[in-house]
Amino acid sequence: MASQPDQERRHFAAEWAVTFLLLLFGTTTVLQGFVVPTGSMESTILIGDHLFVDKLVYSPPGALSKYLLPYKDVERGDIIVFRYPVDIRLNYVKRAIGLPGDRIRLVGKKVYLNGRPIEEPYVQHVRPYIDAYADNFPPPPELWAHRHALPMLREHVRDGEVIVPPGFVFAMGDNRDNSEDSRYWGFVPRENIIGKPVLCWWSYDAPTEDWASLSPAHFADVALNFFRKTRWDRTLRLVRPHPIP
Repeated sequence: MASQPDQERRHFAAEWAVTFLLLLFGTTTVLQGFVVPTGSMESTILIGDHLFVDKLVYSPPGALSKYLLPYKDVERGDIIVFRYPVDIRLNYVKRAIGLPGDRIRLVGKKVYLNGRPIEEPYVQHVRPYIDAYADNFPPPPELWAHRHALPMLREHVRDGEVIVPPGFVFAMGDNRDNSEDSRYWGFVPRENIIGKPVLCWWSYDAPTEDWASLSPAHFADVALNFFRKTRWDRTLRLVRPHPIP
């Protein structure tokens, strides 16, 4: 039987092999580049991370291709890129927490999935107090202040839990106190999911407004400070999921 270090090395090699094949054959139909402009996934994914996103992995498999290509469905703990349900022109990146049929609630910032608390070592909390809406979720009707979440709260809450309907995913940011996610605008339709990040190929330390505007000043900053503000420790870093049982 292989030792744990040997298994980890083989798993690492397999991840890089898949990533290399995607880079070798990737086009906009298979692999697409995204830059992250906000901090909702810190500290897993940072503002200024440039990601390659595998657009093939969640695609509907064909009759032949399903035997040749690594298709899979979304799993709990996957980091997903999707079209924002409120405005599909925007792409968001979050973590899939709940799948169809799952029951979700938060109590004092702690996520309970199907009645059990889950361990989330990737989560970052920056707010020292409990927010009555976001941290004890779903909230009572008197706190239903976020209009895009109203259909979910009205139709999919039972016994103090949100129940994920068929064809949807409940997604949340790892920077839990600073993330507008399914708590605020509802479920992610499965057809909105573009793919999952596989590689951070470059990361540059610049604020959200620079990535949002891409102004001449931003390009001048990159030209002047490329070596100093590049996060070299994140260059060519694989983006891994964290399975949630």
